[in-house]
Amino acid sequence: MTVDPASLAILRYPHPMLLKTARPVEEVTSEVRSVAARMLELMREARGVGLAAPQVGLSWRLFVANSGQEGESDRVYVNPVLREPEGGLEAAEEGCLSLPEVLGDVWRPPIITIEATDLDGRRFTLRSGELLARVWQHECDHLDGRLIIHRFGQMAKLANRRILKELERAGKK
Repeated sequence: MTVDPASLAILRYPHPMLLKTARPVEEVTSEVRSVAARMLELMREARGVGLAAPQVGLSWRLFVANSGQEGESDRVYVNPVLREPEGGLEAAEEGCLSLPEVLGDVWRPPIITIEATDLDGRRFTLRSGELLARVWQHECDHLDGRLIIHRFGQMAKLANRRILKELERAGKK
């Protein structure tokens, strides 16, 4: 299947693609590069810090990110793997471009290592903490069909109940 990057748009909950495990990208091709470029555009337009391929309807293990931290530039992560979490779980508020207006605390390790492939087909390894580590974990959750609402505690679920019901009603239309 050939993908037209111009046709890509951010899917909203409860779209079924958001709940599926993505498949590995077999090869970094010009199509993959074009899709990644479009995903970066969509992420910036939506004022996000990350966007995963399932969020634009593709079952690819790929995400783009830029947490906006000083010195960080846009980066593409193909077939990412998280490892070596460090520190006790810490709560921080997260939102999601596929769940507009939904916010809640998510517990994650503060430091993590990621291994992925870049758009030149080279494997790389990075280690980070704080916001960038959280972004990596959030986007990898998308690749596994997991959303922030699946990680919310009871209070966050209750606080977002009305918005989620509205999104579900809109998704049935």
